[in-house]
Amino acid sequence: MADVSTIAEIGIVGLSTGFRLALLGAGITLVFGLGEVLNLSQGIFAVVAAVFAYELMASGPLLGLGLPLPLALVGAIIGIGLVALVIDRGLLSSVYRSEGDERILVGIFVTLGVALALEGILDLEYSYRFSLPIDLPTFRPGGLIVLGGDVLNIVVGAVILLALFLFLQRTYLGKATRTLTQNEVGAELCGVDTRRMRTLIFVVSALLAGSAGLLQVMSTNIAPASGFGLTTNGLIVAIVGGVRDVRGTVFAGIGLGLVLAFSNFFIGSSVALIILFLTATLVILFRKEALA
Repeated sequence: MADVSTIAEIGIVGLSTGFRLALLGAGITLVFGLGEVLNLSQGIFAVVAAVFAYELMASGPLLGLGLPLPLALVGAIIGIGLVALVIDRGLLSSVYRSEGDERILVGIFVTLGVALALEGILDLEYSYRFSLPIDLPTFRPGGLIVLGGDVLNIVVGAVILLALFLFLQRTYLGKATRTLTQNEVGAELCGVDTRRMRTLIFVVSALLAGSAGLLQVMSTNIAPASGFGLTTNGLIVAIVGGVRDVRGTVFAGIGLGLVLAFSNFFIGSSVALIILFLTATLVILFRKEALA
């Protein structure tokens, strides 16, 4: 039987995982809610950002520029934003010309193709798991053992999500995004450039994914093959949270992160993902019954 301190430590790990899941899920929710495109490249965007940071520091096999950590992180965020911008303007324009179910299907095909292509390219040089060479401290508040990586995930994840909510609620662009989500025709009549707004949100989504990838690579490790699993987890979070509800997605991410952490500890990692899927299924079923 685990004692109180162990439960608290597992809870902190769960919150750490949950905030990363919330970042991934929120990005998927934004893109789907705004343009009805199910972005299956979300997870690989997280990996690409981690690779950028890895290369900008002294560790990468190709560049190894030796930049300090803050500059490497800024460069990685700028890099993944530019990658997302190129993909949006080059590939998603054809997706947005489709409508209804056709747009969803074409969007799945295009973003899945992007994910597979990027994973294949990265796998040529990074077929292994890697992490950034930084030394994070371990904290011992009240006798607990709290890893610095978990503190970093919770604090930075919370700040980024708070900034996202403030952007959506307090800025003109954020309000235009919400208007477009609710009524596309009305938004266009009000002078909102829907194509540019979709580009903005796709880039923001990639930045959220990149942030999740950077948090992971600073606290543990990551590999190109991790992209598919990150996308899957982000989809689960987005579906449980309500697909179009960013706030619900964030709460779902944190909740499912706790479920995953406790399942890993008490049952084992081989069963934890099964429990995660079962939990998500039960939440969806109960939510449908409540709405019926």
